[in-house]
Amino acid sequence: MKRILFFIVTNIAILLVLSIFLSLTGFTGILQSNGIDLDYDSLMLFSLVFGMGGSFISLYLSKWMAKKMAGVQVISKPSNDFEKWYLQVVERQSNKLNIKIPEIGIFQSAGPNAFATGSSKNNSLIAISSGLISNMSRNEVEAVIGHEMSHVANGDMVTLALIQGIVNAFVIFFSRVIGHFVDRVILKNERGYGIGYFFTVIFAQVVLGILASTIVMWYSRQREYRADYGGAMLTSKEDMIASLRALEKCTAAKLPDQMLAFGISNKGQKSFAQKYFSSHPPLAERIERLQQTDFTSNVDQHSAS
Repeated sequence: MKRILFFIVTNIAILLVLSIFLSLTGFTGILQSNGIDLDYDSLMLFSLVFGMGGSFISLYLSKWMAKKMAGVQVISKPSNDFEKWYLQVVERQSNKLNIKIPEIGIFQSAGPNAFATGSSKNNSLIAISSGLISNMSRNEVEAVIGHEMSHVANGDMVTLALIQGIVNAFVIFFSRVIGHFVDRVILKNERGYGIGYFFTVIFAQVVLGILASTIVMWYSRQREYRADYGGAMLTSKEDMIASLRALEKCTAAKLPDQMLAFGISNKGQKSFAQKYFSSHPPLAERIERLQQTDFTSNVDQHSAS
């Protein structure tokens, strides 16, 4: 309950900040001075501020929110053998990827999972669940860490926020254009906006949001394949496949809804329709993709360089 309340309060705060920003820019509304026609420039500003602004504020708050919502215990000074090993793995992989060492942490959950978040590749957090530690060998855990480190090195959090922001802006813009058309042309409202406009905007925003989410989810699935590949390059193909097979056998640790796309253990959807709305490909497909990938030439090129 506290986490839900925390999420609601945080989002209200974001909306207030964006509203204040609009008022400081002299924003007066999306209608022209005659109170009838749409002011497309103002609507575009409104859409960009709430679409892109909300997405990037959430990105910059992501580490802080992850710690609060997932209950991550950050490891600043290792207190046992595993934590020392964990830190050494992250340091070694950071050096290979030429990125700043992320914060690391553990969150309590019986199921195995891990995630990476943060505002940039040099300001990130890697967290693994207690269930991951107890259900996997160290080689498999290292491969999972490599998967998450690859997300960081690839800049996936920033790119996903950018795509989500652009999609949000388009949805906000076109839902209000549709609402304006219905209010003025179909309902013949001559001034201001009636209740038909608001119902139309809500309906259009839901429908367009669902359709637009397929774009975001498509990108999210592609980045999982890339992170699996990165995890295999940082450890080995066999260890990365073994870690995914271990995840297949377990019930994943539940993450807050806002972080589902960042967890490694999201088994994906198997039905044709559900696949389009899943942030992760099915684990079986990820395993098959790795099995079919030839890493030999890449390893040789890396050694030569």
